[in-house]
Amino acid sequence: MTSRAFEDLSERITELGRQAHHRGWVLGTSGNFSAVVSRQPLRLAITASGVDKGRLGPAQVLEIDGEGRSIGGNGRPSAETSLHLAVVRARGAGSVLHTHSPWSTLLSDVHAGAGGMAIEGYEMLKGLDGVTSHEHREWLPIVENTQDWAAGAAEVEALLRQRPDAHGLLIRRHGLYTWGRDFDEAVRHLEVLEFLLEVVGRSGEEGGRSWPR
Repeated sequence: MTSRAFEDLSERITELGRQAHHRGWVLGTSGNFSAVVSRQPLRLAITASGVDKGRLGPAQVLEIDGEGRSIGGNGRPSAETSLHLAVVRARGAGSVLHTHSPWSTLLSDVHAGAGGMAIEGYEMLKGLDGVTSHEHREWLPIVENTQDWAAGAAEVEALLRQRPDAHGLLIRRHGLYTWGRDFDEAVRHLEVLEFLLEVVGRSGEEGGRSWPR
């Protein structure tokens, strides 16, 4: 039997999927979204693998345990489930959102050599938790893509523990991951970072700065 908390989060994830698809952030079957249902024991609501987010329905949101095993719903968890769990463990996140927008994909490649990219000087930065000035410098780490996130998630978890100020990360030629203390904050961070990445991309490569790690 599913809990009311899981049902509510499934509905919200479904709506986000449609909105993100409409904005071009999760075309095809790309992207995945999750939210914490409970902490003890750890349970997540997460989109099933291979689902078109523009046609996402609550039945295509699974419930998984802290090991990434499906305990409710149809289909199988995303291959990147372990990455969602790594972010939850490293940052205490209540929701983790992953998009494949054109700008996050392109910029993740442009700045990969520096290990990340910095964005600063934009008023929109103040939409990120704890940021109070447009002079803030937001560093987005960039990690290499892999087909084995069960193994690669440990590297991401260690990276996020080293960078407690980061609000997101980029996977090279793959897209953006961001999170929040709850679903609403994660959605806000997603909107802010996707906006900033598009602004930087449209302004030309010099609009985003690669800084030493």
